[in-house]
Amino acid sequence: MEESISALPFWIIVVDYALGMIMWTLIGRSAMNFFLPEDSPFFFMRFFVRVTDPVLKAFRIITPSFLIPIFVPLYVAWFFYMTRFYLIPGLLGYSVMGMLSFPLEGDIARGLYQMSK
Repeated sequence: MEESISALPFWIIVVDYALGMIMWTLIGRSAMNFFLPEDSPFFFMRFFVRVTDPVLKAFRIITPSFLIPIFVPLYVAWFFYMTRFYLIPGLLGYSVMGMLSFPLEGDIARGLYQMSK
């Protein structure tokens, strides 16, 4: 797996990291909404709201109005997932390699594996 990631151009890895961090931040905001309101003074909730509000506003046009507000960040995160999993590899001519083929998640998994040794 390391060979396939190192064979990718650097800019692809940077784009994947950026899209992955946005995706996971949206998922984090949705998870935090289960426990805290959006206007909570808790630092992490304020961070998630501040970072993801511009992304949610950009996707407001294609977000269905019937969605429960807690699921809106998950809906938008799904677009980032689909872009990372299908669109980018398809545009570059690569096949879809599997769930853990994302460079961001692969590096995290390798780091966790190294820590467990």
